[in-house]
Formats: sequence, structure tokens, C-alpha cells
Amino acid sequence: MQFTNLLINWYLDNKRDLPWRKTNDPYAIWLSEIILQQTRVAQGMPYFYSFLDAFPTVFDLANAHEEQVLKLWQGLGYYSRARNLHKTAQDIATGSKGVFPPDYAGLLQLKGVGEYTAAAIASFCYNEAVPVVDGNVFRVLSRYFDVETDISSSGAKKEFRELAAAVMPTDNAALFNQAIMEFGALQCVPKSPDCSICVMNESCVALQKKKVALLPVKTKKTKVVNRYFDYLVFRDEQDHTIIHKREAKGIWHNLYEFPVIESVAPESTDVIEERIHTLFGSQYAITSVAVNTVLPIVHKLSHQHLSIRFWEVGVKGELANGLNYEDLVRYPFPIVIINFIEKEYNLKIN
Repeated sequence: MQFTNLLINWYLDNKRDLPWRKTNDPYAIWLSEIILQQTRVAQGMPYFYSFLDAFPTVFDLANAHEEQVLKLWQGLGYYSRARNLHKTAQDIATGSKGVFPPDYAGLLQLKGVGEYTAAAIASFCYNEAVPVVDGNVFRVLSRYFDVETDISSSGAKKEFRELAAAVMPTDNAALFNQAIMEFGALQCVPKSPDCSICVMNESCVALQKKKVALLPVKTKKTKVVNRYFDYLVFRDEQDHTIIHKREAKGIWHNLYEFPVIESVAPESTDVIEERIHTLFGSQYAITSVAVNTVLPIVHKLSHQHLSIRFWEVGVKGELANGLNYEDLVRYPFPIVIINFIEKEYNLKIN
């Protein structure tokens, strides 16, 4: 088929030299696919090397402490990926003696592995003819074939999977899947693609109809929740501070943070200062309270926007279980706290 031939020839001429393309080891490919979920290749590649260096086999990863895994993941975001990665490694190491499921159906049973990731691993490792369907694939197929189906609709994934399967060479699924993802990442990009140099510009229906900017169609909006965090950086007379593990389910589960006051609406500095004395005044001899970040730091996650301020809270005497600021480098923190510590205390956390 013209589309498939053009796509594969383009890929062979333009593909990036990526380390996970040089192996069919399911452990390495699984690791790369989990890291690259919601992550650009340039950002994810150092993490891929770091994880393979620290955990050369699935047994090494399984035997690691979760805190060690989270520390290595620090700065990559979407930390549930790291926790699922660790749990899945333990399941594979103990449940199947380190052997990954050999097909798409089995891979789908792994924690943290969805349809896209299972298809990628199955095709790259075992050349199983299962098409990958992600944002890149939606975009390439919808433009080339002029598919106006709303990609946020319930039946879209099934429709695009069937279309991809129809143009996939069943004897070379790995090559096809790599090619279509790479084409979407490098050539058929979301905004302002350079169609003048595209190898498909003579047969792309969206280009002929001047609809490239209109496809793929996506009408469903993600509902964003606003949250307000005021972090309290306690400092005693020995220049010690305190942190705790965030054990509540949700964002940053099992990462460390300073004591925090969470609000559902923005509060004035006077209100937060009063709450600091109310909540912590009986526990600590507070000598001073000052907001460090008058203008909140806005940290945007996929479904949440966090408005964050840091407060310096002076304490008389010595904090129980206090830490030197230099000790903080041992703990995994959310990136917004890492940035604060590195800037304010001239420490390198990563």
C-alpha cells in the first residue's frame, strides 16, 4: 500500500538513533515505554540510562526499595508510573521468575501497562501484529485518510486501531509501529507541520482539502481542578528543618514534602499566617513567620493546577527529628519543591 511504503521508507531514512531500538529485550523496552509515557524522548533518555545502570535486570528493580525508585524517578513527574513500575517488577520477578508475558494479551495484565504500551512491547519484542494507537497515530491517520471521528469519543480508539491494522504489514509490525510513531513525532507534528517536504504530500487527503490544522478532531475538554498549597519551611536554632512523606493517595504519593496547609480556595497571607499559629503554635515555639513567595508558583498537572507558596517559619529551640538542609538531597521530592530547595539553599537535589 502506498501509505505503508512511504511511511516505512521515510522512517528508514529519518529515524532517530535511540537506545531502546537496539534491543528486543522486553525488560529494557518495557522500561523505556513506561518512562516515555507523558514524557518527551529528550527528557526521558537520561532516566532510561539511569534506571538500566541502577537496575540492570528486572530482579534488581524488584529488590530495590520504593524510595530508591522514586528518588531515581525524581523530576520526571506522574509518579504513579514509578510505583507501578516497581510493583510490576516485583510481580514478574516472583510470579514468573523474571520472564515477561510473551504476547499482547499477557502484557495487558501487568500493572501500569495499557493497550498502547502492551502493543508496543508485543510488536517490538515479539513482532506480534498489534497496532499502537497514541496521539501521534491518531494525528497521522486522521490527516492522511481524512478521518473526522472525534478522538475523545468512546469508539475512536477502536476505529483507529482497525484502520492501523488494515495498513500494517503483518510480517513487520515492529517496523510499522516504530515508523508511524516517529513520523508523528518528527514530521506530522501537532502544530504547523512542514507539509511542503512531507513524503506524503501528494496523497495526504487532509492536505489536499486544506484540513491539516483541523485534524484530528478533539472536542472533549479536560476538567481542571484548582488547589492551593502553602508549604511551611520550619527552621530551628540549629538551622534544622522538618519534612514528611506524603502518604495520601493522589499526586506525589510517597514523595517527601514540607508540612503543608492545603486550601480549596485562595487565602490571604494573613489568613494562612493565622492558621500556621493555630495549627502548629502548641507544638512549636514559633518566633517568626514570613511568606517566601508572595506571588504563588503555578504548577500545572494534567488535571490539576496547583498554586504554591513557601513560608519561612522560625522556631525556638530544636525541632524533633530535624534535618540539616544538606540532608534533604537523600529524599525524593516533587519537582516544585526541588526547585525551591535548589534555589533557596544552593543545593543540588537531583
